[in-house]
Amino acid sequence: MQKAMITSAFDLPGYKIEKNIGIVRGITVRSRSIVGNFFGGLQTLLGGNISIYTNLCEQARLEAYELMCKEARKNGANAIIAMRYDATEVMAGVTEVLCYGTAVVVVPVGENGSQ
Repeated sequence: MQKAMITSAFDLPGYKIEKNIGIVRGITVRSRSIVGNFFGGLQTLLGGNISIYTNLCEQARLEAYELMCKEARKNGANAIIAMRYDATEVMAGVTEVLCYGTAVVVVPVGENGSQ
């Protein structure tokens, strides 16, 4: 599935939704390591972007996104609409990251509005 076929919008310009497959999701649960907490603590003293936590968050989002895409492909989708992220702290230092959307099958729409 191409990245251009995944959107946070409720439709995909240039395409008609032919079939709604349903909600798909990818979930990952991550924790900060002792080493990560140490270096993150040092970076907070300097201020600005705390890159070690930024990288951890980006990795968690990417993993959840890829799991969602894998589920969509497995169910026969070629696109995902209404994609969103959510995160919940499960316990101190442990965070669940969820990526979800609606898996659909889309077909291109012709220039004159027909398929």
